[in-house]
Amino acid sequence: MTSAAPFACAPLLKTIARGAKGARPLSADETRTLFDAILADRVAPAELGGVLIAYRIKGETPVELRAMLDAAHATFTPLTAPENAPPPVLLPSYNGARKQPNLTPLLALLLAREGIPVLVHGQHHSGANRVGTQAIFAALGHDACRSGAEAEAALRARRVAYLPIAALSPSLERLLEMRAALGVRNSGHTVVKLLQPFAGPALRLVNYTHPEYKETLGEMFANAANSPAPGVLLARGTEGEPVADARRQGAIDGFSDGAHRVWQDAEEGASGAPPALPSADAESTARWIEAVLAGDVTIPAPIARQVEVIRQALGVAK
Repeated sequence: MTSAAPFACAPLLKTIARGAKGARPLSADETRTLFDAILADRVAPAELGGVLIAYRIKGETPVELRAMLDAAHATFTPLTAPENAPPPVLLPSYNGARKQPNLTPLLALLLAREGIPVLVHGQHHSGANRVGTQAIFAALGHDACRSGAEAEAALRARRVAYLPIAALSPSLERLLEMRAALGVRNSGHTVVKLLQPFAGPALRLVNYTHPEYKETLGEMFANAANSPAPGVLLARGTEGEPVADARRQGAIDGFSDGAHRVWQDAEEGASGAPPALPSADAESTARWIEAVLAGDVTIPAPIARQVEVIRQALGVAK
């Protein structure tokens, strides 16, 4: 705990901790006050665990998520995007590979070579038995940035940057690390996938793993204030990563200033002949990505389509 005055959660826990059927949502102001206190390390460990487990059971409403996101944005200084370039694309990468190779770096580098700035943010690790994006970028010669200023410089120089959440917001990193104590993810893991850390416009790729989150996020982004242009592309994650599943074409929904558009319908089964993918370890994945970028291996069709959707959403001519 910091030297700041402790924040008493008991009155709010009476609202959110009554189980899946008895719990009620907090107002926007109540949620913002609560998460400001959490991110300022003003909540005692027992109460913090209670809040996070309560939300794990209850689930967050769109209003609560927006208030949590506002609290998260207040923990860091907004970044400046490169000049004379399209709006940046944001790839939240917090899960890593477990069974399939983690191809988030491939998506980032495919966009970057077309002049589209791409900020990938995540954790230095992705949990047990997972291969995180940071390790793959390191094998590709892209070191993690140590600050927002380094990320800005990398985006100007080569249009791609990997920024650990600990370098952007230590407060959010601390919240994510509560997973080790509680054994499950918490609201922070949802909020970091919604971050828009730039001072100006940016296109967010937001992914979900559980179907109920698609409904919650769709309702949230249908509010124009929550999806300012160029907006949000919402799709099911590939093991929690924002890159399209290389084996099959998934659906891609878009929201821009509240307007909804279906960019891509889901297709049943595999997309043509299943691509020959590498092993999931960082070194094998990195060498395979290099082969794709060199043209020696064909870009998997769903990822090529994802790149095209991103281009169109940004209004970038081919």
